[in-house]
Amino acid sequence: MNWHNWIVGHEQPIRLGFFFGIFAIMAIWEMLAPRRKLSVPKGVRWANNLGLVFLNSFILRWLFPAAAVGVAAFAEQQGWGLLHFYRIPFGLAAILSVVLMDFVIWLQHVMVHAVPLLWRLHRVHHADLDYDVTTGARFHTLEIILSMLIKFATIVLLGPPVVAVVIFEVMLNATAMFNHSNIGLPAALDKVLRWFLVTPDMHRVHHSVEDDEANSNFGFSLTWWDRLFGTYRDQPRGGHQGMTIGIHQYRDAKMVNQLPGMLVLPFIGKISDYAINRRQWNRHDKN
Repeated sequence: MNWHNWIVGHEQPIRLGFFFGIFAIMAIWEMLAPRRKLSVPKGVRWANNLGLVFLNSFILRWLFPAAAVGVAAFAEQQGWGLLHFYRIPFGLAAILSVVLMDFVIWLQHVMVHAVPLLWRLHRVHHADLDYDVTTGARFHTLEIILSMLIKFATIVLLGPPVVAVVIFEVMLNATAMFNHSNIGLPAALDKVLRWFLVTPDMHRVHHSVEDDEANSNFGFSLTWWDRLFGTYRDQPRGGHQGMTIGIHQYRDAKMVNQLPGMLVLPFIGKISDYAINRRQWNRHDKN
């Protein structure tokens, strides 16, 4: 069995190994040196947030047994995708693939903020009253399915090497847990890192209750897209200790931090006009 087939056959344990390893590191870090005091007991939030993660994982494996790596392997066999039409060195093709797939994730993130119907799904992620490593994987099941379909379409159109898809999947999971962690980096290190990597302080701004702050810093891994398209914001208006996490309208912990409430949250209330162009601060705006 060659390395290509080995990666395809061991994609799940590779990703799970990195997931649990990074999760453990960030969980211990934020326990030892939390950036902010939590408003909801950690045990309650973790049980429900991780419960949603495991539910999503089960449904995805049932719906899409091949996962993204399997689609990449099939596309490679069929010669599908732009990168299969040009003779590009493997290393360059892998780098381009990871960067372009990250850009698609950024666009997807902007889209779920810009389209009111999709925002209903995405607000499950933003409604968390606190911000820690489990927030990084807390997404509604329907949004996870949509994200997987977008990922499949990207792979078929782009034709990335299988190893690039594995790298991207590992990087996306690792950086999501890192930049959602309740930790703080030394200011000098944070300033340097955020030129290319989304840091916890940078992404925390995106989880503010204020519209103009929540409609900023959409990146999960690379920071270039926010800087390039004008959605970068350096710091929250109230500071990291004074800012409020979540959504104005949803402050009931029984609703937003318990699994049944998270699953029904997209179907509650009217479709609002919450959109990407609402980037002016208004103290009375409601999400």
